Amino acid sequence: MASIAVCPGSFDPITYGHLDIIKRGAKVFGQVSICVLNNSSKKPFFTVEERLALIKEVTKDIPNVTVNSYEGLLIDYAKSIQANAIIRGLRAVSDFEYEMQITSMNRVLSEEIETFFIMTNNQYSFLSSSIVKEVSKYNGDISELVPKVVEEALTKKYQALKKV
Repeated sequence: MASIAVCPGSFDPITYGHLDIIKRGAKVFGQVSICVLNNSSKKPFFTVEERLALIKEVTKDIPNVTVNSYEGLLIDYAKSIQANAIIRGLRAVSDFEYEMQITSMNRVLSEEIETFFIMTNNQYSFLSSSIVKEVSKYNGDISELVPKVVEEALTKKYQALKKV
């Protein structure tokens, strides 16, 4: 059986922390499908289309990675692409409780799909998309937190908002 893993998230925007998890997952699984999910509890800064374009750009050199979006349950997306695994990144102990709840629910919905946790690289343990957006909003240096194309997209979007 081919190993297909889903790496889900809102990726608003994608950071070097996300890329670290994706690249490490791509070394373990035959195919990694990045899935941009619409999290109803978050108000996204970038549209789904913008996030997809940024992710495709920064992962274009990883041959076994694909990028899609999905509205609905992650487990339904995983089944639709015949994935047998879900990759989740953990930054700190505080992430674990939330991730455990999600994983437990996914097990109820489908026992066939396993969840694998990858601990983030220590240099990214503090990093979140929210922090990146906040620093970028006030013209802080985010060059070591996100790829150049993401940094440019954030700058452009904040400049456009200031003109309104």
